[in-house]
Amino acid sequence: MKENRHSFSGSIGFVLAAAGSAVGLGNIWRFPYLAAKDGGGLFLVVYIVLALTFGFALLTTEIAIGRKTKQSPLTAYGKLCKKWKFLGVLACLVPMIILPYYCVIGGWVTKYLIAYASGQGHSMAATGMFKGYITQQWSPLILMVVFLGITCFIVYKGVNKGIESFSKILMPILFLMVIGIAIFSLTIKHTDAYGTVRTGLEGFKIYLIPNLEGVTVKQFFTVVVDAMGQLFFSLSVAMGIMVAYGSYVKDDANLVKSINQIEFFDTGVAFLVGAMIVPAVYTFMGQEGLSASGTGLMFTSLPMVFHAMGGAGHVIGFLFFAMVLFAALTSSVSVMEAVVASLMDQFHISRPKAVLLETAIALVFGVVVCLGYNVFYFNMELPNGVGAQILDLMDYISNNLLMPIVAIGTCILIGWVIKPKTIIDEVEKGGFKFGRRKLYVVMIKFIAPLLLMILLLKSLGILKFI
Repeated sequence: MKENRHSFSGSIGFVLAAAGSAVGLGNIWRFPYLAAKDGGGLFLVVYIVLALTFGFALLTTEIAIGRKTKQSPLTAYGKLCKKWKFLGVLACLVPMIILPYYCVIGGWVTKYLIAYASGQGHSMAATGMFKGYITQQWSPLILMVVFLGITCFIVYKGVNKGIESFSKILMPILFLMVIGIAIFSLTIKHTDAYGTVRTGLEGFKIYLIPNLEGVTVKQFFTVVVDAMGQLFFSLSVAMGIMVAYGSYVKDDANLVKSINQIEFFDTGVAFLVGAMIVPAVYTFMGQEGLSASGTGLMFTSLPMVFHAMGGAGHVIGFLFFAMVLFAALTSSVSVMEAVVASLMDQFHISRPKAVLLETAIALVFGVVVCLGYNVFYFNMELPNGVGAQILDLMDYISNNLLMPIVAIGTCILIGWVIKPKTIIDEVEKGGFKFGRRKLYVVMIKFIAPLLLMILLLKSLGILKFI
């Protein structure tokens, strides 16, 4: 059975869905940490420049591939060039690996939201609480299933009634919540045990003003690689998502305008999340508090900040984790949709069957990830020098290996095999002007593959000096 391919009702629905995919957990816990680590405003400037060049080229390519072929990632690359069908297999494999562990993390966020909603938020700030929770056997499993179930329901409803309607409601709410909490962060003040007074505005200056003191060529190169890695992951490229979403865009839509809006939303939210987190953490924990990265920042440092805020911390904590849950859901929906659309296009099965099949796969591996912190616990060191359990290993394979490989392959396919004109013609369909046409050609043929190769070599631990 083959289901007629649906489409977004308009450009707003597409932009909000694509932005919802881009604005995920990576923006919330990784962007602020990198901004604080890499000289504040220096990182922001580099990030914005890369967003308008590197990110723009990859985003444009994948959306145009989707609309041109009207296929999901698994089949789209083969339709462009039969010999490159393998690239579609890799692009589909990425979201299949990501969805299980993303739902596990979504379950953790749900646990924190429930705690703050029930007035028990202060307990989440206890030392060792996060580690104690994720090593439990049943609660993380149950909440992972709940999060996966919500994701499954939305994708099951389809493109218009599910993904688009869901994004039109949650994305504006998420945007308003981020703005509100960011404004609050700028107004706070705290006096520590040594009598030192710190304010949110001071933290905002650290975040916003470039710190060039003692910056060497090597350190600047590190900032560029960090910003590129963050942008690469946050835009949801090389995951098949933008190819799938692009396939739902109508032929008369203005792709140039939509891509510009997606760039604006992603960069704007990332900036606001940093303006929300960096000032708050600095105010209550000082410069050293900003050194926490990954899960440590969101699940350990921030609950301690909310606890230090007193009564207001319960409200801010609840709003924060509600916002994080919304961001996680919009991203997990897009990840599942990339796989579901691929199954539908490749095997000509209905959406309900494809959703149930992918949900079953994600459930099995989600259980394995949860048990990786107790029953299946092990510890290993990855090539990039990071210690890992099952979740970290799956994240490394998908984000640090497969995604750069898919992106490099896409650049070679478009830049050198079927030529950039294929994408340019699709973007300009309907008479719309492609303002960054020359930039696109240079990026997709030369600069983007080079940058992606550097990113891949760093992930493999070959570029030790970065």
